[in-house]
Amino acid sequence: MKREDHIKKIADTTIGWDILVVGGGATGIGIALDAASRGFKAVLLEQSDFTKATSSRSTKLVHGGVRYLAQGDVGLVVDALHERGFMRKNAPHLVKDQRFIIGTYRWWEKAFYTIGLTMYDILAGRRSFGRSLPMRKKEVISEIPGISEKGLRGGVVYHDGQFDDSRMGINLLQTAVEHGATVANYVKVSALTKDANGRISGVEAVDELTGQTYKLQARAVINATGIFVDDLMQMDAPEKEKIVRPSQGVHLVVDKSFLGGDTAIMIPKTSDGRVMFGVPWHDKVVLGTTDTPMNEFVLEPKALEEEVEFILKTSGQYLTKQPKREDVLSVFAGLRPLAAPKKTTDGKKTKEISRSHKIVVSPSGLVTITGGKWTTYRDMAEDAVNRAITVCNLTNVPCKTEDILIHGYQEKVDRSNFSYVYGSDYPKIREIESETAENSKKLHPAYDYTVAEVIWAVRQEMAMTLDDVLSRRLRITFLDARAAMNMAPKVAAIMMTEMKMNEEWKDRQVDEFVHLAKNYLLEP
Repeated sequence: MKREDHIKKIADTTIGWDILVVGGGATGIGIALDAASRGFKAVLLEQSDFTKATSSRSTKLVHGGVRYLAQGDVGLVVDALHERGFMRKNAPHLVKDQRFIIGTYRWWEKAFYTIGLTMYDILAGRRSFGRSLPMRKKEVISEIPGISEKGLRGGVVYHDGQFDDSRMGINLLQTAVEHGATVANYVKVSALTKDANGRISGVEAVDELTGQTYKLQARAVINATGIFVDDLMQMDAPEKEKIVRPSQGVHLVVDKSFLGGDTAIMIPKTSDGRVMFGVPWHDKVVLGTTDTPMNEFVLEPKALEEEVEFILKTSGQYLTKQPKREDVLSVFAGLRPLAAPKKTTDGKKTKEISRSHKIVVSPSGLVTITGGKWTTYRDMAEDAVNRAITVCNLTNVPCKTEDILIHGYQEKVDRSNFSYVYGSDYPKIREIESETAENSKKLHPAYDYTVAEVIWAVRQEMAMTLDDVLSRRLRITFLDARAAMNMAPKVAAIMMTEMKMNEEWKDRQVDEFVHLAKNYLLEP
């Protein structure tokens, strides 16, 4: 996945693309893979880095959505559970079974949640990850030593999936490329081109790293820009009303000792009406999420003070050791592009808006997809490509992604450290480590990342900036922002050598990253 090779194809004006995807998040990447695997000439353009926005800031769950079942949205849950099974089947190195426990504090809760979660299992059918069962108080405490015992009567255990979102995005991209897709980050669509009949015929784009401009011809253009779908739709038709409602979710990352085990905790109803999770992830615990209506979409959203306090206070009610501000290793915020019909946007809380995806076809032929969630990325991609086939009169080839193994596929993995995310690629990283003594050195004394992993990210994963490596290839910004800032100069120096850049580039990268990473820290 060498960017210069893909840029050459993008610059080649003799290529007529079948499907051009705008947006390199979960949905756009899924569409690129779907289209390429059907045999279409597919190209994907991302204005920043792949999964930079919402798709790197999830709760790290592959799930049907227990709360959607409680809201009666059975169809959404069934679809998501169906897709959850495909994700684990096709990428077992990244998607794993995760045990969750709901602590019960009232006499009726154990039976109530056992019945509800048994229905969850039944809806999953043969793709169930495990049975939901009632638990005694001692069993709950044994699995989650950090849970508060005050008023605890017992609990209910259920199973869902857990994964690494950005790493999944990278492996999906590699899979798409293996099927013939052309992909590039830091290429921003600046205009849509139309034929004499007013139909979309392609795009104009600019390389954000070099300033070079490109014109691409395409039979179908799919707008999968997530939180920015309205921008592209208004580029097509300035009078177009906005179709997404922004909602911010915030997560706090703390040491694994706050749970004390490998089992996650689920709080079924917080004071704002939504669920909260405490999920083990890369030897840390992710606490969240919030649901705050926002007015604008940005690439780097910031956690609001009230969101941070809400998570600290709520988690403290259920854990023996209440997390304090100084315990937070990283705080990250993400914006959800909820597909909200106009009639429900007034006075309706965002937690009540359906997470189902929505496809809109403009008179010009622009196909826009929004809403949904990571778990249903494959289903969303299939629907989007099917619609593009119909709208743009492409050859009707059936979807193949249910059975495509994702790059890095490996059934058995050792999850004792971060290296498991590479799956079958890890031996190649070990080869780089063996080339020189320097390549096997650790980047930080408290973490296992090595110099070779940075080299791999640059050579094989299209990492172009320090933020790309630290935030979305190694994930350390999300796990421990201070450690990421500490690693920044060393990682930038490795990248400078590998990419043949100069000292000025290295210093600028460090300055920009440190400025960005401060948003992941809490003030005392």
